[in-house]
Amino acid sequence: MTVNPFDPDHLEQHDDDLAVAPAKPALQPPPMYRVMMLNDDFTPMDFVVEVLETYFSMNREQSTQIMLAVHQQGEAVCGVYTRDIAETKAHQVIQYARDCSHPLLCEIEKDV
Repeated sequence: MTVNPFDPDHLEQHDDDLAVAPAKPALQPPPMYRVMMLNDDFTPMDFVVEVLETYFSMNREQSTQIMLAVHQQGEAVCGVYTRDIAETKAHQVIQYARDCSHPLLCEIEKDV
């Protein structure tokens, strides 16, 4: 005798054989990365301020503070983003600096 698996009587008789749908996994936010600007002795401070305003949407006061931190501490955080965005911003800054003949560098590092 063949049993119809969609027969409600069959399902009721075999409750312990029913498959339970797995619970949905808990979603986690993506890991974040810091874009770090590195100091050098050749890139003009005004250029650094311009880059911070253009690529990191900072106002003049914020960009000046970050530029001074880069100058005094050797590096500073320009922003915290998902990996793809952080890599893109770092690449854009480096490319723009090269196009303008400046050795300015940005790196990304995982935010803790």
